[in-house]
Amino acid sequence: MTGNCWLILPTYNEAANLEVIVRASADVLSKAAPEQFKILVVDDNSPDGTGEIADRLADEIAEVEVLHRQTKDGLGPAYLAGFATALRGGADYILEMDSDFSHDPADLARLLEAARGGGDLVIGSRYTSGGAVADWGLARSAISRGGCRYAKLVLGVDVADLTGGFKCFRRSTLEAIDLASVRSAGYAFQVELTYRVAKRGLRIVEVPIVFRDRRAGTSKMSAWIAAEAVWRVPQMRLRGR
Repeated sequence: MTGNCWLILPTYNEAANLEVIVRASADVLSKAAPEQFKILVVDDNSPDGTGEIADRLADEIAEVEVLHRQTKDGLGPAYLAGFATALRGGADYILEMDSDFSHDPADLARLLEAARGGGDLVIGSRYTSGGAVADWGLARSAISRGGCRYAKLVLGVDVADLTGGFKCFRRSTLEAIDLASVRSAGYAFQVELTYRVAKRGLRIVEVPIVFRDRRAGTSKMSAWIAAEAVWRVPQMRLRGR
């Protein structure tokens, strides 16, 4: 099965990265999904001109679309808005990826191939066999791995990279997990969606990737985002989804 493929790129102050990553992603998808693909930039009213760059790219590249949101209220709501647009647009496969080159656009083809091969959710995994993290110090690596272990322990889900944010969903998968009831705003959003897929008994495939530090700009991680992940995870278990 081939089908219509959409890549969702959420952005906030990514002016230094956006044009290069959009062009690189378009080059990969033009080969991996030549039948039909779209790149949807979801910009949360970035003050650094990211939205204007996205509009220019949409004028130049037929496959690029832009969704402008007026408020910055978290990664989760940005992705949900992007998913809704992609589903209305007839997407069969929906990819999500960071906009800062921590995820390599070249890996989009491998994620899409695994979804076409039967994966209901494909995760570009740092922590499965063959995966790796580059450019991080010991402390940051320990925090990331510790967060994964914590979520796996609480939720009882056997996914190596439960917090990973490089993913490909089948359309039917997003339709099955009740997106309207998702409440996580920060990086807990990634855990919540994967947990919902696992609870429904759908097939999760992990494809090894090398995760790198962002190429330019500053991280959006904050103490609030980390704290949300800590208390949201037990809530997911109690709610059973």
